[in-house]
Amino acid sequence: METPTALAGQIAQLDAVDSAQLERMRHEALTAQAPWKAEYGAYQSGGWWTTSLMNASGDAADVTIGDCAARPTDLLAQMPDTAALLAELGLNYMWVRLARLEANAFLWEHRDYDELDQVERHRLHIPLHTNSSAYLVTGGTKVHMTGGRIWRLTPTYAHGVCNLLGPDRIHLIADVYADDAYRRLARHPSLHPTAVEPLPAINETITAERLQAARAMADLGYTEAAERMLLRLFYAYALPEGTVYDLIAELHTSLGDEEAATRWASAKRRLLALTA
Repeated sequence: METPTALAGQIAQLDAVDSAQLERMRHEALTAQAPWKAEYGAYQSGGWWTTSLMNASGDAADVTIGDCAARPTDLLAQMPDTAALLAELGLNYMWVRLARLEANAFLWEHRDYDELDQVERHRLHIPLHTNSSAYLVTGGTKVHMTGGRIWRLTPTYAHGVCNLLGPDRIHLIADVYADDAYRRLARHPSLHPTAVEPLPAINETITAERLQAARAMADLGYTEAAERMLLRLFYAYALPEGTVYDLIAELHTSLGDEEAATRWASAKRRLLALTA
């Protein structure tokens, strides 16, 4: 597990956002007629939805991230206070979107930006609607991204997100290119200790118990539920990178299903952007 100081390279709080403007932005996000899209299915449990505010095409339903000179979408035209903040920040936007995570939904452990490594870029989060059971896990630590601040996430570190109880977690996420405006915004990164909670280490006994429970579920025909139970260990324990995928592969090997074990080993390499 990482200390807040060490974690600051992975996730940090930047400038504050005016509370009145933030409340207006939250209202816009909750009421706009957004074409929410389910995307990146291999990365999530279901319940993760996005819609674009700035992108290459100007179409809010275009949500597959890529390098571009972003322009406003038709959805941003419905959200004047959100548009005003984006203009005020003066950043060089690659893509801006709203992301909604429903209750009891997960983004599984993964890395981003592996395919976008030619130009320096950064990911900013502005929480608009959240709750204390919604948190990000990185470096063996869970971080609740509280409202009122712009957060910077470095998504090339392995991370995952969950919303255990709800209501929906809605963030504005801006991928931006590094320039002077970004450097001014990020000149004083911090991470308040109250936002950070180290996860407990797992031991061999717990691991064996969870594998046994997963095997029992799979024997009853609930293989997908067994896989998800193991995937959720990432949000409860400080684990070496990729451990949950290794455990699922081990489960399938114990069931005699080498094809599934190989598939999960491949998923680990893809989701964590591993070259070997």
